[in-house]
Amino acid sequence: MALRFIGIDPDTGQQGSPTVWVDDEARELVLQGWKPDARLAAECDAFAVPGHAPGIPSHEAVIRIPVRMVPILREACDAAERTGL
Repeated sequence: MALRFIGIDPDTGQQGSPTVWVDDEARELVLQGWKPDARLAAECDAFAVPGHAPGIPSHEAVIRIPVRMVPILREACDAAERTGL
């Protein structure tokens, strides 16, 4: 795996922290974030869009990333595009 660190929540302390990587080999963005609370998880689980069944498949997860990390996410997108993601 060619995992490349892009950035971490700038307001993090020494506790758990949302983080962004780019996996150049798999051609994916990799995100670490906070688990949703029960209300948000239920809302996401019930959400449906055309062509997509409601619910979160067991092999997927919903995570939360703070808005202050938007510049880091943009950087990850730019880095991924530069490597042909």
